[in-house]
Amino acid sequence: MLKEFKDFAMRGNVVDMAVGIVIGGAFGKIVSSFVKDILMPPIGKLLGGVDFGQLYVNLTDTAYENLAAAEEAGAAVIKYGAFINVVIDFIIIAFAIFMVVKAMNSMKKKEEKPAEEPTVKKCPRCRMEIPIDATRCAHCTTDV
Repeated sequence: MLKEFKDFAMRGNVVDMAVGIVIGGAFGKIVSSFVKDILMPPIGKLLGGVDFGQLYVNLTDTAYENLAAAEEAGAAVIKYGAFINVVIDFIIIAFAIFMVVKAMNSMKKKEEKPAEEPTVKKCPRCRMEIPIDATRCAHCTTDV
């Protein structure tokens, strides 16, 4: 059983998948930082100085001056600004993965198309198509 597991784990597909998961996790962190630290501040500024990470709905009767104070007090809140950031993260990651898959598929199509060898030729006399390895035309009986 241990040998079977080793054979399974060392297969190329499993190793490729593991590498993809690790790289995908790192890519996700990069995109999250891009959205949170680079993309959302200018969008918030354009919308009147809104910090999307601080947008929330307080579900209690007590008023809090910001999200950190509400969380510190243990208040029930809906953090819809954080949700907006995560949705934008997802859209950017999904688009990037789509572009990578599209590029890989186009490269794969180019690799899969070898030059096809002709299977027919034209008879020099009657110009009809005959098999490439024919020695006599089936249409006009000319030796080819």
